[in-house]
Amino acid sequence: MTTTSLSLTELLTALGTPERVTALKGIRRGIERECLRITPEGSLSQTDHPRGLGSALTHANITTDYSESLLEFITPATDSIESLIEQLGDIHRHTIHHLGDERIWPLSMPCFIGDEESIRLAQYGSSNIGKMKTLYRQGLKNRYGSLMQVIAGVHFNFSMPDSFWCEWQDLVGEGCCSQRFISEKYMGLIRNVYRFGWLVPYLFGASPAICDSFLKGRKSALPFQKTGKGTLYLPYATALRLSDLGYTSSSQSRLNISHDNLPAYVASLRRAISTHDPEFAKIGVKVNGEYRQLNDNVLQLENELYAPIRPKRTPRSGEKPSDALEQRGIEYIELRTVDVNPFTPFGIDVDQIRFFDLFLVWCLLRPSPVLTAEEIARNRRNQNKVVLEGRRPGLELEDEQGNSVGLKEFGLKLFDELDQVADLLDRCCGRNRYRETLAMHREKLLNPELTYSARLLKQLLESGQDNGCFGDELASRYREEMLSGELQYWDQAYFAGEARDSLTKQRERERGDSLSFDDFLADYFGTRQTTS
Repeated sequence: MTTTSLSLTELLTALGTPERVTALKGIRRGIERECLRITPEGSLSQTDHPRGLGSALTHANITTDYSESLLEFITPATDSIESLIEQLGDIHRHTIHHLGDERIWPLSMPCFIGDEESIRLAQYGSSNIGKMKTLYRQGLKNRYGSLMQVIAGVHFNFSMPDSFWCEWQDLVGEGCCSQRFISEKYMGLIRNVYRFGWLVPYLFGASPAICDSFLKGRKSALPFQKTGKGTLYLPYATALRLSDLGYTSSSQSRLNISHDNLPAYVASLRRAISTHDPEFAKIGVKVNGEYRQLNDNVLQLENELYAPIRPKRTPRSGEKPSDALEQRGIEYIELRTVDVNPFTPFGIDVDQIRFFDLFLVWCLLRPSPVLTAEEIARNRRNQNKVVLEGRRPGLELEDEQGNSVGLKEFGLKLFDELDQVADLLDRCCGRNRYRETLAMHREKLLNPELTYSARLLKQLLESGQDNGCFGDELASRYREEMLSGELQYWDQAYFAGEARDSLTKQRERERGDSLSFDDFLADYFGTRQTTS
């Protein structure tokens, strides 16, 4: 039996037998949640990353992203949804106790920002790796500007247990523990997310409106309407964070990153990292003794690729992510199209996590042929339509054959397939929670007013509030809830120890550097010249 001989239904039936179904237990998930620190007045914090939170360079759970004020919370991978939410909640509760009177901004699109120069680059100390991380961000600023970089999101990390892979490989005669097979199937999952990923912003997009300070007086081709004193919105938008206004890069649209298989993906990624970009070259790399960016290639580093989903392998110390993928295959995938959920203090909730389980298992098990150029363009059109007008009555998308189909009809057809996956996961877990979650989100296809974007926009329009006032109120309420909440998974000793140890690790790295920064960069990019 070959891998292509099983339809989705046949595969689900085979995996659902009593002797195989328990192999699905142990799905592992991790969350990376980004959030801005804001003042009580609702503007961007100008303070340093709090020392009580440890080192942003080496802390296991609390770091910063682009800006010194843009926190990133990272949970370890776990196979328990309940533990995952407890861990994420504890990181929030611990952090809020070290922010003084500052709050955590509860939306994806940023708060009021008066001047781009007020967005301070994240600082990681004087070690070579720390300086490299800050320089990478300097390059992002010079390439794209800082406003795009302080948009926040939630990244959902996902992997299947070894027991599942053994059963699937046994079913198709592939033996057991073949990393080649695992990587092949994860790449198929990624291709299906490109096909059907529009479901994520439709269901969970929560950025239909932006503060007008985000445009900084620039003209936009989008037909914005205005509410309050300074909030721009599109009536049917779901996730402006994923639009051309948000976290995108026009220079990357020409990259043609391949998702045919893992070797092709790695090769195309490396090509982008080594391809000279004439526009970025105009910025300069090192000018008058000061670096402006790491290099003048299309991508400075692998992380600069703004993809909705990425294949991942945890790199070893000093190892490039692409080398880790090439040498040891895909370990997990990272879904990156999730807006911060403003209706929960932690940016994501249990029902979302269960839906992502369903969606990603479905994408994994569903047949996934190689994407054609025509299909890639079609998928982009579908995504853009949903992001900008996903709740518009009668909105039509393009199905797999290129035919026009109503979003609701298309979505309900996909939900019928997802229902089969929910049945499988519920039989594995012995409960009906996945079917209950799916039923809840099916209602959003039938009634768009139940989506996060509609709920948020309705509140703004009915109250006449600005986006900023809405965010400030939520931020203050969540701050009080977190200050009064008890730790659930870890204790204070854990966080105190992690903060202390992370600062020690940073000092050790700074003392341990033996190369100049120039030589360190040359070594990292393989351009250092040696003399005999």
